[in-house]
Amino acid sequence: MIRHMIGTGLTVLLLVAALSHPGIAMAHGGADMEQDPCMRLAGENMVHFSAYQPQYEIKEQYCTEIPQEGDTFLVVDLVDPTLRNEPVGMRVVKGNGRNAADDQIIVADVRPSTHPDGVLRSEIRLDEGLYTVTIASEKYNSTGRPQYLLRVQMVDYQKLVLSIAGPLIGLLFVGWLAYRLIRSKWLQRWWTAALSS
Repeated sequence: MIRHMIGTGLTVLLLVAALSHPGIAMAHGGADMEQDPCMRLAGENMVHFSAYQPQYEIKEQYCTEIPQEGDTFLVVDLVDPTLRNEPVGMRVVKGNGRNAADDQIIVADVRPSTHPDGVLRSEIRLDEGLYTVTIASEKYNSTGRPQYLLRVQMVDYQKLVLSIAGPLIGLLFVGWLAYRLIRSKWLQRWWTAALSS
C-alpha cells in the first residue's frame, strides 16, 4: 500500500511540475518552420517577420509582442527564393485593421520592389498601441497577403491569465488530492496504528 501511495505522490508531483512549467513538458528542439508563429504564407510562399529594438536589447527579436515603444527595425525574410524575384512591399498601419478609421493612419509604407538578398527591411518609430503589418506582393490579392498584429508596450491579459491558470489548477488539484488523502479511512487507520505502536 505504501508503494501505491509513493507512486501516486510521484505522479501528482510530475503533473504539478508539467502544469507549472509547460515549456519543460513540451519538446521545442528544432522547431518546425510551419509551427513558428512568425512564419506566414504569402500565397504559396513562406515569409518570416521579426522586429528588433537594439537600443534596449541588442540580440532580442520579437514577432508580435514588442515590449517597449521607440525606434524599431522591421525585417521580413523572404524564405522562398521565388519571392526574391517578385516585387514585395510592406505597409504598417495604426490599429488592428478592423476599424476603417484606423486603417487610414499609415505609419510606414515600403513600396513593392525586388529583394535579391531575400530581406525586406524598414525602420520606424512605434508608440504604445496596436499596429497591423501587411506584407504585399503584386502577384497576390488581399486574401493572400500575410498580416501581423503588433502589440507595442501592452499587457496581453489573455496570456497572463493562461500563465497563471496552469499552476493554479495544479495547486488546486494537489490541495484536493491532499484533502481526499487526509479524509481517507485508510490513512486514519494507518495513523492510528502508527501512534498506538
